[in-house]
Amino acid sequence: MKLVIVTSVEAFQKDVLKIFKKANIENLSATEIKGFKNIPSEISSNWFSAGKSANESTMFFSFTDDKHIDDLFNLMQEFNNNLETNNPLKTVVVPIEKSL
Repeated sequence: MKLVIVTSVEAFQKDVLKIFKKANIENLSATEIKGFKNIPSEISSNWFSAGKSANESTMFFSFTDDKHIDDLFNLMQEFNNNLETNNPLKTVVVPIEKSL
């Protein structure tokens, strides 16, 4: 068993849920998060723009097996390859040493 974590901008929440479903990952959790990007120094000197670097984002996570993770990664890569924005889905896998 492994933990898969996916982050996306809020606008892609429905797309990510569909991808999890296509990968046959039926149990998952999600939470709202704020995503940040570093601001170039010439912009950050203007304190009015300092608060505009945050994006409404969502983090999804699920405990699942390798087969489902491979399917999920393939579907995520396909989604990212067809994006018209610079907001790709980010996905990581964390091995689980022990669980109850």
